[in-house]
Amino acid sequence: MITLGIDIGSTTSKCVLMSGGEQIIASSLRIGGLGTEGPAEALSDLWDRADIAPSDVSRTIVTGYGRNKYEGADGEVSELTCHALGGRFIFPDLRTLIDIGGQDAKIISLSEAGRMSNFVMNDKCAAGTGRFLDVMAGILRMDIDELDECAAQSVSPASISSTCTVFAESEVISQLANGVSRPDLVAGICESVASRVSALARRAGVVPRVCMSGGVAKNGAVRKALSESLGVDIDFDPMAQYFGAIGAALYAHRQLQKLSDNK
Repeated sequence: MITLGIDIGSTTSKCVLMSGGEQIIASSLRIGGLGTEGPAEALSDLWDRADIAPSDVSRTIVTGYGRNKYEGADGEVSELTCHALGGRFIFPDLRTLIDIGGQDAKIISLSEAGRMSNFVMNDKCAAGTGRFLDVMAGILRMDIDELDECAAQSVSPASISSTCTVFAESEVISQLANGVSRPDLVAGICESVASRVSALARRAGVVPRVCMSGGVAKNGAVRKALSESLGVDIDFDPMAQYFGAIGAALYAHRQLQKLSDNK
């Protein structure tokens, strides 16, 4: 059975094709989420990569920020469920998942059996999200993918004390004007995100094994700062940004199995 998982986020769209709920056949990611051509472009890219046709897919599940507006799936599932399933697929003994997306941050606690036992979400403020990093990268005239390497050159990370993105923007501009080096500012920005997310994680409870999902997971400086703040190792997988889509494809497979068992 071939299943398709689509994760429509606020800033990116991800697709994953799976066979038998065990093997990832193909994946794709395009910039642009809800209200853009991102989902259609991600799907088009997926079919170009996969050696199968859309008609070969037995079931499609959509998740993410834009799931309620998407009409090309057989069903929709919350991103909490899908990220938990996707994280557990990559790390079978996963107990705590930290997802930092474009517009929110989520902490998902899992039982030993892999069931979601608790979650905490921050979707009221951009601080501690990918949006915060996007804004700061724009101020520094950098690509967001350059932040990690730049932060690694820091000697003395700057202190970013403002908890509001707007005020933090002014703070960074002021520190730039006062001669604070770019690497120190970037390191401080990454530590600021980690500080806010670690506070969220403590509310949910942190039990190893811990991993990150979402686009910010690729930022090693944020991962390192989070690990130091929480006092635990934080695992990373190159497919971290696809966890939601993987989970959606797995959920589709489970639905098909239930339908088959009930026949």
